[in-house]
Amino acid sequence: MLVEDSLVVRELLRHIVGRDPRLEVVAAVASGEEALAALPNVRPDVISMDIRLPGIDGLETTRRIMAERPTPIVVIADSVEDSSLRISMNALRAGALSVVEKPVATTNAGYDAVSAEICTQLRIMAEVPVIRRRPIGSEWAGRRASNVSASSLAAPQPPSDAASVLAIAASTGGPPALARVIGGLPDGFPLPVLVVQHMGAAFMEGFASWLNGVVSLPVKLAADGERAEPGHVYVAPGDRHLEWAPGGNLRLSDAAPVGGQRPAATVMFSSVARHAGARGVGALLTGMGEDGATGLLDMRRAGAQTVAEHESTAVVFGMPAAAIRLSAATAILPLDRVAPHLVRLALPGLAAADTYI
Repeated sequence: MLVEDSLVVRELLRHIVGRDPRLEVVAAVASGEEALAALPNVRPDVISMDIRLPGIDGLETTRRIMAERPTPIVVIADSVEDSSLRISMNALRAGALSVVEKPVATTNAGYDAVSAEICTQLRIMAEVPVIRRRPIGSEWAGRRASNVSASSLAAPQPPSDAASVLAIAASTGGPPALARVIGGLPDGFPLPVLVVQHMGAAFMEGFASWLNGVVSLPVKLAADGERAEPGHVYVAPGDRHLEWAPGGNLRLSDAAPVGGQRPAATVMFSSVARHAGARGVGALLTGMGEDGATGLLDMRRAGAQTVAEHESTAVVFGMPAAAIRLSAATAILPLDRVAPHLVRLALPGLAAADTYI
C-alpha cells in the first residue's frame, strides 16, 4: 500500500513499484486516515509511508498502524528538510523499519538508483515480522543505566588497562535500538562511542542530529582526524568508513565497501581490534545481513569484550546471529540489558559476566 498525499509522487511510486515483478500495489491513498480505513480490507504485506500528510501525519499514522494492525512500514522521506528528517527518525522509533529517499523526476540522474532502493527495501521489509507496539513518546530520551549513577563515573583516571573505546553497530531497526542503548549510558560515561548505522547517505546528518536530541551524551558526525573524547558519540558519515586510529583519533575512509556496506561495521570493529586490543568494547545490534560479525570476532580474538543483541529483541536477527554463529560475542543480551552491561564494562574493576542465553 502506498501512502502519499502528492498525486504526482503517488503516481510515480505506483509506476516504480508496478515495474518490479516482485511487488504489486494493492492500494494507493492520499492520507493517514485513508490508510487506516483501507488497512483491514487490503491487508498489505508492506506499506510505503509518506511523512508529510494532511490531517494526521505519517508519524501518527505509523504509531496507530503499529498499535492496531502491525505491518512492515518503509518511510519515504524528503532528505533535504530537517523537520522531515526528524519526523522520519521518530517514525522509525514508533515501529517503521527503514527510511529511503523520495523519488524525483524520471529525468533525474539518481532516479534509477532511488527507484531500485525503494523496491528492494519494500521487498525485504515485507518479510520482517513485526509486533504490536504501544503508542510511545520520548520514553528513551534521557534514560540512564539503572544500576549506575552519573556521579559514580566522576572518578580518578582509570588504570591503563581499562576499556578505552566503545564501538556499536546496527542496521535495520537500528535507530530506536541505538537510542535505547546510548540513552542508557549516563552523563560522564568514560569512553568515546563510535557508531555505524546503515542508512542512506543523505539521512546521516539528520540521524545524528535526531540521536543528539534523544540521548544525553553529545552526538555528532565523525570528522577525519579528530580526537575522540570520552562521553561523546561519533556517528559514521554517509558512505564513509569509520575507524579507530592510534592515539584515540578517528579516521574516515573512502575504501571499497565491505560486504556491500560503506560504512561497514566490520571495518570499524576490526580497527578497534588492531588499535585498542583488549581495551575495546563492541556491541552489534539488530540488522539484516552479516556486516560486523567478522569484525566483532577480530575484537574478541584481541581480548576485547563483545556483545550481540539477543534474538528475543532484535527487529532483524541477521547481523547479531552471524556474530553468534562465529562465537564472536562474549555476551548475548536482550536490548534492555545492553546499556547496563556496557556501563559495567566501562567501569574499572567491575565484573562483566552477564551473558544471557
